[in-house]
Amino acid sequence: MGTDNLLLVAKTEDDIAHLEVYVYEDEADNLYVHHDIMLPAIPLCVEWLDLPVGSASAAEDRDARGNYAAIGTMDPDIEIWNLDLVDCLFPNAILGPGSEPSSTSVSKSKKKKSKKKKSPKVNDSYHIDAVLSLSGNRQHRNLLASASADKTVKLWDLSTAKCAKSYNSLHADKICALSWHPSSATTILSGSYDHTIVWSDMRSPDATSTNPRWGVDADVEDVRWDPHDDHYFYVSTESGNLYLYDSRHPPPTSSLAQSKPVWTLNAHDKSLSAFDVNPVIPGFIVTASVDKSVKLWNTRGENTSGGPAMVVSRDFDLGKIFSARFAPDKEVGFRLAVAGSKGVVKVWDTSTNAGVRRAFAGKISEAVGGEGEERVVGAAEDSSDGSDEEEEEGGVAVEGGDGEGPDGWESMEEE
Repeated sequence: MGTDNLLLVAKTEDDIAHLEVYVYEDEADNLYVHHDIMLPAIPLCVEWLDLPVGSASAAEDRDARGNYAAIGTMDPDIEIWNLDLVDCLFPNAILGPGSEPSSTSVSKSKKKKSKKKKSPKVNDSYHIDAVLSLSGNRQHRNLLASASADKTVKLWDLSTAKCAKSYNSLHADKICALSWHPSSATTILSGSYDHTIVWSDMRSPDATSTNPRWGVDADVEDVRWDPHDDHYFYVSTESGNLYLYDSRHPPPTSSLAQSKPVWTLNAHDKSLSAFDVNPVIPGFIVTASVDKSVKLWNTRGENTSGGPAMVVSRDFDLGKIFSARFAPDKEVGFRLAVAGSKGVVKVWDTSTNAGVRRAFAGKISEAVGGEGEERVVGAAEDSSDGSDEEEEEGGVAVEGGDGEGPDGWESMEEE
């Protein structure tokens, strides 16, 4: 239905990796798995795409729409799956070496197994290590950026499923975060374990000396532009800090360690594993951590330290939190999807929290009403046995989407 909301959940359970496609019905407080897709390796990141990839319609009609998911795993390949097909056995496209199977691979395996394979070298065609981050360009829909443990960022043309450009010297360590600029659609932020963030123009050669660069106190966890003022961007780190930077004032290259943020928020005592900026309500952000807590903040509230003011902190009994994302649509702007190491995802209607109602009173519909029980919706639990002691085995990453294309387009056909 047109009012359904789509959630993508990348999950590993009992050494089996799969992508679960959830449907969330807000009015009915219903969250359920519509179908799932088996994956070849442990998923690390997922990105929703609306461009049909690997199909004839994409080549013939540049305005064609659909529901697709790009998935990065411990393998160097990026798989793109059609979410509108149930019981889909193969991805629509593979970005990487897996897209070109070698005819000699079988015969080689029958030869001396003791002979060690040569380690692949960094190249301009595909990744050679785990894919840690994906970011689809919302203005140029055929462009997908990927970041890898091989220390490179690659720009993919989805219309050809080929690497259009490789950036091999942006960072000195694994690159784990990417974010396209909301308005300057050819520029992108990248964050790395080398404690730096780089703002690059994808049209320019790989000249690192000219790219604005910022330094932080620890390994970068994620980066994100402010959707309400695209001069600013947020950075989360392994130390539990969240930073807000002004892109108009990059520090000199000689003093990266002293990069001065607009404000610094010590949000958690452990790694700040997930955060999001609400795209509908200005000043509303969420942070989450491996300390198992989820915190909501008001960046426009009064705080003596000059940074965000905490609105509420919650523990949803999800284990270590790996993902927290706001819904992208105005009608469900206060809904927050949260998932963690116990392999469970929940949707929280934050507008039913008293603290949120006070902080964002002017943004909440009168239909929410006064005091009452908070709405937290989870999927029906599986009847199979499980225990809290197994929480380290199953991890969940969440990506939110509309569940439909423009003009109410929707399809869930069986293949």
